[in-house]
Amino acid sequence: MARNTPLAPMIGPESVASLSGAPVRSPKTAELVAGTLRRMVVDGQLKEGDFLPNEAELMTHFGVSRPTLREAVRVLESERLVEVRRGSRTGARVRVPGPEIVARPAGLLLELSGATIADVLVARSGIEPMAARLLAENATPEALEELESMLAEHIPAGWQSGRLAEATGDFHLRMVEMSGNSTLTIIAGMLQEITVRHTAFAIKEHREVSKAEYDKLLRSYRRLLTLLRAGDGAAAEAHWRKHLDTARELLLEGFENIKVRDVMQ
Repeated sequence: MARNTPLAPMIGPESVASLSGAPVRSPKTAELVAGTLRRMVVDGQLKEGDFLPNEAELMTHFGVSRPTLREAVRVLESERLVEVRRGSRTGARVRVPGPEIVARPAGLLLELSGATIADVLVARSGIEPMAARLLAENATPEALEELESMLAEHIPAGWQSGRLAEATGDFHLRMVEMSGNSTLTIIAGMLQEITVRHTAFAIKEHREVSKAEYDKLLRSYRRLLTLLRAGDGAAAEAHWRKHLDTARELLLEGFENIKVRDVMQ
């Protein structure tokens, strides 16, 4: 971290809100320190790659002991907001997480709940069409060119290497990311590994995708891109919903009751 970045004053216990008048446990000092540093990351005062000040500076600023400070840093480390290299003199470094930070826990929850792949694919059908509408209404030329490049290069490369599931999964996720809606992006990122794994499994178990089927797939993607370029949000949403409904029928054929836990093993 640049040493001229001022540290925020420590969040006080009074800032912890009570829900429905219920008594609130007074947070530990380490939790208050961690909360202050977390807020600085959220507010952008601490950015990706910044180093926290050294222990002496932080102890003086917050008025805490070394064990308390280290406990606070461990809290942030467990949240993957900082990376600590043991034995390094550079200290803790800020790491702003992406959707992958919740993907594994979410996958585990789906496994424990007994969720099926059908559940996941239905959820995807609710997420991506709305993202397509938003992207059509707000797409930049750069975003459209990136998707065009994926259709021209990335997906064909995946097809040729036998990694079509991964390549098309990347296209789906990138489309949602470009929609500009952070919540949709996080949910899509949570489901990404599950859907890609099942798609690869379904392709392998049924049979390889024929050239005719591959060409049909690309035509559907190109139709989406045409609608995005036209800025037609309603048509883009409708087309992508139909695309996902068709894909879901194909991907669930013979796997209607397969569980998420079976795919993630």
